[in-house]
Formats: sequence, C-alpha cells, structure tokens
Amino acid sequence: MKILLLITGLGLGGAEHVVLSLATQLIQRGHDVKIAYLKGQVTAQVPKHIELCALGLDSMLALPKVVRRFKHILKDFQPDVVHAHLFHAIIFSRMMRKVSAIPRLICTAHSKAIGGTARCMLYRYTNTLADLNSNVSHEATQHFIAQSAFSAQRSETVTNGIDTGKFRYNHAYRTQYRQQYGVSEQDVVFMAIGRFNVAKDYANLIHAFAKCTALKHKKLFIIGDGELREQISDLIMQQQLSEQVILLGRQFHVEHWLPMADVFVLSSAWEGFGLVVAEAMSCERVVVATDCGGVKEVLASPHWLVPPKNSQALADKLLEASALSGHEKQRLGQQHRQQIETNYSLARMCDDWLAIYQKNEG
Repeated sequence: MKILLLITGLGLGGAEHVVLSLATQLIQRGHDVKIAYLKGQVTAQVPKHIELCALGLDSMLALPKVVRRFKHILKDFQPDVVHAHLFHAIIFSRMMRKVSAIPRLICTAHSKAIGGTARCMLYRYTNTLADLNSNVSHEATQHFIAQSAFSAQRSETVTNGIDTGKFRYNHAYRTQYRQQYGVSEQDVVFMAIGRFNVAKDYANLIHAFAKCTALKHKKLFIIGDGELREQISDLIMQQQLSEQVILLGRQFHVEHWLPMADVFVLSSAWEGFGLVVAEAMSCERVVVATDCGGVKEVLASPHWLVPPKNSQALADKLLEASALSGHEKQRLGQQHRQQIETNYSLARMCDDWLAIYQKNEG
C-alpha cells in the first residue's frame, strides 16, 4: 500500500515518536510510506529511510502555497490512505478533501485534551470528511465522542506501541549512568521524561519530591526541555533541591537512561496514551503515575496511580515505591514488561493500523 502520514510538526513529542515508529514498521513490511509535516523545524530523530515532505505552513499567508504543495504530493504519490495526526493536520487534511482526491482519510488525536470550544467545533463540523477517527486511549476516544468532537459511528481506539527490543532493561547502562552521577545502589533514583509544559506538571513532581523528607538518599533526574524549564529550575532552587534534582535536557536515547531509575514518575495533569509510562514498563521499572488519560489502561493496576495535581498523594506513593525490596521491584518490573509485550508492542500497533487501512479499502 501507499500510505501518506500527515502530522502538524516533527518535534520531540510522543505523537511524533509514534508516527516515526509506525512509518518504520510499515516500511519494514514492504509498504510505500511518506511523512508530510505542516510546519516547524524537524527536531525529532528521523531514520534515514523515511522520506519527509515539508509543507511550510509558517503563517496563514503561506496557506495557498501549502495547499498547492499538498495537492502536488497527492497527485505525484497517489496514496491509498492519508493518515493525519494531531489537530492542525487533521483539520487541514479534512479541508483538503474538499479540493483534492483523497481515497481514504483517517484522523488520529493523541490526547484527551480537545483544546477548547473553537477546536471542538472544528472537529465536529468537519467530522464527516474523515472515513475514521481515532484516539490513543479508550478514555480519550470516549471523551471526544461525549463532546461531539468525534462521532461514535466513525471512531475507534488504537493504542500506541512500544519497540520492546529497543526499550529493555540493561544493567550496563544502569551502572554507567549511576556511576557518572555519583549514585550508589543504596540511593533511590526517581526519573521523569517529557516536555517542560503545563501538561507534564513538573511543579507537582518537585513539590512531591520535596515532601519525601523521610527518604534521605534520593535523586530525581528529569529528561526533557521546553518553555517552562526556567520556571521549574527556579522552583528547584526555592525548594533547596539543587543537589538532588538533575535536569538532563534533551536526550535522544531515553532507553539508555531508563534502567538507571529505581522508580519512574509521571506527574502529568493530563495525558493521551502515556507513552513514556509504557517505555518505562518495557524497561522493567517500577512506575508511579497520575491517573490521567490512558495511563490506567497501560499500567493495568490502580495501586500505583494517584490523582493529578495532588503532590501529597504523589509523595506518599513515591515513598511506598522506594520502600519496596529489590526482589519486589524486580517482580513488579517483570510484570510490567509482560504487560507491554502482550498488549502494547510496536508490531501489534502496526497490525491494528494495517487492518484498518485494508478494511477501508473496500
């Protein structure tokens, strides 16, 4: 099949990572795949075998040129399926269907967050232009349907997939990075990964970590960057945690860093699927997370979930997780790995999407 994946941009977000992983899987299975992106610079790590098409929507003044460029891609490539990801790409692809031949159009949102009344109305009034809508968790899909952003008749849930060969526990990396930062096996290492933005709510995490006063030997490593990094850095200083909280910035190979952690933490105010939770589970890490988006579906155990925006509840659960014995952490980590291998592998995600692409052929 010829498959055109369309996404708003190719930054370092979870949705971008999923689209690149899906493209790689599809190409490995012999399909002809291209990725078109609407705007911005490419900061994601793109494999060389993936062909990118920059549309250049840097401002609304560029829209006529972008429309012509996209029509040219459609005419030249003649895809069997156009699969749009994230709000701007979804609305753009739906409107393009009014002026271009798009045989089948599938639209995927990657979060429970719709983005306000105006976006909800745009989703609703262009809904019939898509053959199928999807989201990455059952909760997110049902929320879109409840808000009439998606129609129930045209919607499905397709959860994200993890490369379990790439994301696996590696003791050598654990030793390397703990030694690099002067962390002993007696120290408890917490880790969080994600953009410094409102959704990730790192302020909640810093406040929770500060409340873990009963835990004397602890470190918190945060991987990521973003618009709120300076604000979080100031909060770390205010809480007098500069020696205990280390900001690692952007890291392309988070699978190398994850084994370093004893406990992975997700402090988000909202999520779509919770990709980093699945990645940590695939690396056999203990996970403590806020109950948001599809995280409960991935984690499959309510015990390690806490309400969003409740730093005391998060602190209590971090202390409980850190108190687990080495054997208990290992057993829980192995259960997590099995959960991901069984239900959230990259191969399974690709199978699901191919079934949908091929089902829509008729």
